[in-house]
Amino acid sequence: MQRLVPVMLAAIAALAQDQPPAAPAPPPTQPILENAGKPMLMPFQCSEEDIQSAGLACSEDDPCQIYLELAATSAAGATRIFAAGNIHAEAATLDSVLLGSEDSGHTWREAHDRIRGAGLDHIQFVDAETGFASGLSLSPLPRDPFLLITRDGGKTWRQSMIFPESRIGSIQQFLFDDARSGNLIIDCGLGSDGDRYELYGSQDGGDSWTIKQTSVKPLRLKSAPAANPDWRIRADAATKSFHIEHRRGARWTTEAAFGVKLGVCKP
Repeated sequence: MQRLVPVMLAAIAALAQDQPPAAPAPPPTQPILENAGKPMLMPFQCSEEDIQSAGLACSEDDPCQIYLELAATSAAGATRIFAAGNIHAEAATLDSVLLGSEDSGHTWREAHDRIRGAGLDHIQFVDAETGFASGLSLSPLPRDPFLLITRDGGKTWRQSMIFPESRIGSIQQFLFDDARSGNLIIDCGLGSDGDRYELYGSQDGGDSWTIKQTSVKPLRLKSAPAANPDWRIRADAATKSFHIEHRRGARWTTEAAFGVKLGVCKP
């Protein structure tokens, strides 16, 4: 019997080697929004943490209306579209929002987790794979500017802070010449110590920044702002929605629309 044990163990090991490795667990997926030609409604469910972190004064009799705001849109390649903005109440910003479509606007998902108290305001793709979205924390003052960076055409994004420490300031303008080289201007806000405007440059794709110039007067990048002239966001009062539009020749066509009102916060 003792002589059989090594043989049995060897046989089990051989069988294990013949089996294919276990498949990794699928990554978590965001809800898919189907574009049926009408404004889509992003999912939102208010929590007590949302109310407390935003300092909202909501009640059963007077709930806080919650809104979606889209500020920027751009495309990556032939079929991928992205839109950036925030979710907010009348008096405070709750979360950032980055929406993405991989099929020319037919279906949408949130391409990056919402960042509490933050908003996104500009998007630039330098090629079909490399893109940047600028953002900042909006509670209680504009501070801690950052970029969301993708290197795989928007499948995944990661957050990269502009400064290693927390400080007041917002990205007024940014522009990358290619996947590695870029510049941005920080507005330090009224009442800042020293010059209000700061120009920074990066040579590693936005992972680190070096200060190049400061000024009491507004600075402007020599190149055009980071924007795709063939895409725009338009607020449509009739449908109470934001339209993502694409220019085709002399005409603008709506590729998708998202409803403004997301629901309410109340205890």
